[in-house]
Amino acid sequence: MLAWLRADASSYTHWSHKETYAVKTTAEIMISALMSEGVDTVFGIPGAQIYPIFDAIYNTQGKMKLIAPRHEQGAAYMALGYARSTGRSGVFSVVPGPGVLNAGAGLCTAQGVNAPVMCLTGEIPSDFMGQGRGHLHELKNQQETLQGIVKWAGHIAAPDDAASVMREAFEKMHGGRKGAVAVQAPWDVLPAQTDQTNYASIEVESQAVDVDAIAEAVKLLSQCSHPMIMVGGGALDASEEVTRLAEMLEAPVTAFRSGKGVVSDESDFTVCAPAGYKLWQQTDVLIAIGTRMELQLMRWGDMMKRQGSAEGKKVIRIDIDPDEFLRVNTDVNIQGDSATATGQLVEALISANVASSGNRELIISTQQQLLHDIQDIQPQMAYLNLIRDMLPRDGFFVEELCQMGFTSNFGFEVYQPRTYVTPGYQGTLGFGFPTSLGVKVANPDKVVLSITGDGGFMFGMQELATAVQHNIGVITLVFNNAAYGNVLRDQQTRFDGHVVGAEFTNPDFVKMAQAFGAEGYRVNSPVELKPVLEKAIADNKPTLIDVVVPKGSEVSPWKHIHPQAG
Repeated sequence: MLAWLRADASSYTHWSHKETYAVKTTAEIMISALMSEGVDTVFGIPGAQIYPIFDAIYNTQGKMKLIAPRHEQGAAYMALGYARSTGRSGVFSVVPGPGVLNAGAGLCTAQGVNAPVMCLTGEIPSDFMGQGRGHLHELKNQQETLQGIVKWAGHIAAPDDAASVMREAFEKMHGGRKGAVAVQAPWDVLPAQTDQTNYASIEVESQAVDVDAIAEAVKLLSQCSHPMIMVGGGALDASEEVTRLAEMLEAPVTAFRSGKGVVSDESDFTVCAPAGYKLWQQTDVLIAIGTRMELQLMRWGDMMKRQGSAEGKKVIRIDIDPDEFLRVNTDVNIQGDSATATGQLVEALISANVASSGNRELIISTQQQLLHDIQDIQPQMAYLNLIRDMLPRDGFFVEELCQMGFTSNFGFEVYQPRTYVTPGYQGTLGFGFPTSLGVKVANPDKVVLSITGDGGFMFGMQELATAVQHNIGVITLVFNNAAYGNVLRDQQTRFDGHVVGAEFTNPDFVKMAQAFGAEGYRVNSPVELKPVLEKAIADNKPTLIDVVVPKGSEVSPWKHIHPQAG
């Protein structure tokens, strides 16, 4: 074995060898591992400590694409969009210290929505670690900081460790409940070489499902009359199985954000969250699949106050993460991936000849009534209805923390899983636009539309330069009310009109888009938007549409999101 050789930490030069057998740098092993796992794109910004990573990308001769954003948060969000829209690994690379911290919002969002996102970063030279001597980009303990954000964080202490650490990173990212991971390597280790270069691709095995738990679930469902299915992001790959379950039981399927599209909104059994709340009143068994049950636990009232009462609602939970079963008191826990476990539940129900609930007409009428009722949320619903009519069925809709985004949680129909991209419970303002760029990179032949407020858009507007440079044809609708709309409303209604920090002066977004080299338009109504959006879809170019919304004109959507709050 060739012992690993450290690069000169003062000059950071690449060591060149004369041996005839294969050797690679740590960075080359890391990039080779990505390619072995099917990664074809890295989003990243080169910097001193991570130059070898980018040199290794360069040496793939175009086999690994690099998208270089203008801010570290953009790199993380783009990797998130790539991962969330495909289920595949989204990878980004930023410098340690401030680079990692700038990317932190994207990492915590990826972890919150269980997206397989990997951060590749550097560290200060090995001899300086733990010394607190103020080396460039030093954090007190970067790995511990990362471990507080992501599912797993690994450290490559020597080139011989690179292949095994990268393999563990992929295993953690895709094994069990998916999540974000980070891999760091010191400045001197990344360019150092070894002949220990073999990387074995991971194999994620589906775990066996407890047949006794399935039997208990069948027993509960055979005795109920008003079952309901709640789906979250953990069910995105179980669309076929959940649809079969809903049709068999004639049970309503609802989602809040992350599970939208698991069952198409064209199904007779899919209901928006407000309709789900109406049906919740008489639900006797909830089947929760890959979800934290945020609607039921936090927005519809605490269903667990029943304390096991026979008159209360029963809960069957399907989740791959056993820790979820410890957080909430439920009646039947089925551990396993959503597709496998739900599929086995369907087969068991068929074998037991469990009858459907007969609630199809009730579900359809409740959904139709709520679709009518939510039309009072204006002008948001007028715009959302138009966008839905014009966006192809397989197009991607990336929401944001704005009045349009909040309304879309219940007012925008979704027909396929993964086509509604959300920050989930993290609610990271500014997530939408840069994330949509990653979605488009991963799905270049699909229409990708980002809806954002003017406040959130300004968090990452510089990525218009990235969109133009790499010809990433995202269509961005900036709903411009010159305010943080939700903050403004809260200050006006809950704090006696004490408006502070919620209003601002915006640039001319059309001129700004054109200055970046993007297409820029301004509209004042859904009628004006229609021809502009039609052209933008046909052009497939980086496009910004400034949608002028009079300040304070948007009707609050919160009575439908949190009905108990009104």
